[in-house]
Amino acid sequence: MRSRNAAPARCWAGPAQPCGTPPRDRGEDTPLIRAIKRLARQHLRGGYRRIHVPLEREGWAVNLKRVHRLWRGLGLRRKVRRRPQHKLGPKVGTSANRCVNQPARFQNDAWTYDFIADRTRRGRTLKWLTLVDEDTRECLALHVDYALTGTDVRRVLTRVLGRRGAPQRVRSDNGSEFIRESLSGWLPAAGQSRSPWRRAAPWENGFIASFNSRFRDEFLEMEEFESASDAKEKGGWFRREYDTIRPHSSLDYQTPRRFGGECDRGLHDQPPKDKKTISDP
Repeated sequence: MRSRNAAPARCWAGPAQPCGTPPRDRGEDTPLIRAIKRLARQHLRGGYRRIHVPLEREGWAVNLKRVHRLWRGLGLRRKVRRRPQHKLGPKVGTSANRCVNQPARFQNDAWTYDFIADRTRRGRTLKWLTLVDEDTRECLALHVDYALTGTDVRRVLTRVLGRRGAPQRVRSDNGSEFIRESLSGWLPAAGQSRSPWRRAAPWENGFIASFNSRFRDEFLEMEEFESASDAKEKGGWFRREYDTIRPHSSLDYQTPRRFGGECDRGLHDQPPKDKKTISDP
């Protein structure tokens, strides 16, 4: 008599017989794996969804699930950085000019800029000015030199205004380069308003903070610079790649340049484009 808790009897029915389509030879994934590894080295902050887009552009007929399987099998899954409990939720003392309270409504509505520091191979300081359109996420300028002043910032803005038109407002912190008369007095005369966020509160402008974070991880930490001119040349390559090749998840995995082109054609609830140019006094 069998016990109630006894395991059911199992009988061996011989070796498994093939049924349906035989298992696929995984050796055919080798070229695809090489392509995934190459793109993963180029896009250090990208996940499998962002890698899937350039794979399709290169002609790979591969679905997202297959890329996900290979991505996990290669150990390329990014670790989720968990924030401390006390840093979760809304921040205390946020200002009216933060990007959440005054978001960009359309292309050229709000630009944002900030500085990020680095060094040459010999240890000399490099200062980068990054300028981003908050709506299209396009990097409008990457300017680098050993030192930058408010006059230098105005010169960069003038060049961008000449080719793109004027924004409604420019968001920045209260750094000395942004509040000097050479810039703060010129912006209203050029038709833009300043939208400074609160000092020591980088979360109030997540767009430029997010760009600078990726800029450091995917470029500054990967390159060595002999001089400011060398950094300028390499920075131009990064900007072109960021605007025209790198897909952006918030833009439905389009590139910023392509999304901006659709905005120029009146898509995405954009107002008619106004090609107003400003000359530097």
